[in-house]
Amino acid sequence: MKIKLYISLLLSFWTSALLAQDLKFTASVSKTEAGTGEQIEITFSVNGNGDRFTPPDMNGFQVIGGPNQSTSMEMINGNTTVNLSVSYLLLAVKEGEFTIGPATIVVNGRKLTSNSIKIKVVKGHPIAQGRAPTIQQNNSVPTAKSADLSKFLFLRAVVDKDNVYQGQQLTLTYRIYTRTGIVQSQVTKMPDLTGFWNEDVKIQQQQQAQWKTEVYDGVKYSVADIKQIILFPEHAGNITIDPFSMDFIVRLAAPSTNLMEQFFGGGAFEDKKYSAKSAPLTVHVRPLPEAGKPDSFTGAVGNFSIKADLDKTELKADESLNYKVKITGSGNIKLLKNLNVNFPVDFEKYDPKVTDTVNELVSGVSGSRFYNYLLIPRHQGDYTIDPLKFSYFNPATGKYVSLATKAFKVKVNKGLNESNVTALADKQDVKVLDKDIRYIKMGDAGLVKVGDRFYGSVEYYSLLLLGPILCIAAFVFRKQNQKYNSDIVKVKNRRAGKVAAKRMANAQKQLQAKNTHAFYEAVFRGLYGYLGDKLNISYADLNKDIISSTLKAKGVEEQVISRLVETLDLCEMARYAPVTHISEKEVFEKAKGIINDIEDEI
Repeated sequence: MKIKLYISLLLSFWTSALLAQDLKFTASVSKTEAGTGEQIEITFSVNGNGDRFTPPDMNGFQVIGGPNQSTSMEMINGNTTVNLSVSYLLLAVKEGEFTIGPATIVVNGRKLTSNSIKIKVVKGHPIAQGRAPTIQQNNSVPTAKSADLSKFLFLRAVVDKDNVYQGQQLTLTYRIYTRTGIVQSQVTKMPDLTGFWNEDVKIQQQQQAQWKTEVYDGVKYSVADIKQIILFPEHAGNITIDPFSMDFIVRLAAPSTNLMEQFFGGGAFEDKKYSAKSAPLTVHVRPLPEAGKPDSFTGAVGNFSIKADLDKTELKADESLNYKVKITGSGNIKLLKNLNVNFPVDFEKYDPKVTDTVNELVSGVSGSRFYNYLLIPRHQGDYTIDPLKFSYFNPATGKYVSLATKAFKVKVNKGLNESNVTALADKQDVKVLDKDIRYIKMGDAGLVKVGDRFYGSVEYYSLLLLGPILCIAAFVFRKQNQKYNSDIVKVKNRRAGKVAAKRMANAQKQLQAKNTHAFYEAVFRGLYGYLGDKLNISYADLNKDIISSTLKAKGVEEQVISRLVETLDLCEMARYAPVTHISEKEVFEKAKGIINDIEDEI
């Protein structure tokens, strides 16, 4: 009974206050000048609790949202103020100056009329034909008894393109959509992304998710990106991206049992746990076309440029030079394979040092990859490093692009420790200089008695026949000697031990001078040079794996091969960092012993 009396008195007070106030009904817009394709919000407000609202004609505009009604009440020093507003979301569809007429509303039996609004529409974005989508302005807070929270909070995995070529980059975004309050959130599962090589997008100066407004399926949501990843498909076909999932604590409205809270719009809230996951996403990956694929193509997909450089074009044998290659562009730059560079066979080549300078942004991976080849020419001559050919597939044009660097001329002068071997400048083949061996015949001329006749004697005819026989023997010997020395492989094999001895003598000289870096360099080059000559392996193809397999095939014991590999690794490491666990003298003796053991077994 007391509650009814209280409500009756309150309503009476409220009605008196409304009658006493000065009623105003106005119209306002978010902007008075807009371009075609832009949205404008128009709001009709009255400081009273009215009904029978009649909107004006919206000539020249398309209504894409509304009417959206809201009511507020304020009580200050016993004075109560009620405000009512009705808003519409309009789309400017054509150019010109338009006037939106007045709206009407009835408040306490009085009919009120709003003011007119003038809006100028200029040329802007073109408007698609047909009806624009309707945006549902539903900002209500779900209650604790809501049957389906998925309409208020859900997850999506989206890609910037779902039809790509193999190796073409695309961006995957994990996104959250919400129309309710989120107290707490946690990612519970991220997909494995099987079938893709992936790279996380580096977001600078952004520690928390940035929220924005987005309309999805005609409903306005608050949206934030959880994670962005750049993907590179590894094979053709339809590749499915599995769902990702999150756990949330959401804040829901709970019905109030308090009569005053219900009357003034107040109420309680309740926090509830909710789990969500995105729908699976399928990306269609097309194979790279076979038509027009160049021989130099090794899998690069994107848009690239290439440049090569040489730090010197003239040097002595056994000195080093650097051949540098820079590939710049956007695409699968981190998946590029080793380049197929044709170096002269007399150039000792080491595996390139590869350095990447790239950026992982939403637009994709871009930057540069650097290859630095260390080369050591072993013999004097004039050489040419052929142009490096590089090809890539451009998904934007659907075609292959072939590029080539410039060629380099290199002049190699005779080095201090170069052996009696030279190189032909045009063919870059190796030949051994012919060697003639001449004998000095030692003999006793003998004495003859006076009166003995030499003409017609056995000695005379023997000596007469000796000349042609010696000529024939010399001719045969010369031919055999030329044939013996014409086999370059055998010559290098026979001379390998002697050449290695000269190189090791240089290493011993550096050891005595206590020049540690030069000592290890000399031992390393001596072993590699010896093995290249002994095993008939060009310097360009010489590496530890090939050395080990070739020595095994020739019957060299595993123990000798293991000692050799350990010594090579030690020398290579000592050229760049100090080695303290073994003395240089031990390394020198070990290297000499390895060469002797290989000579004995091969």
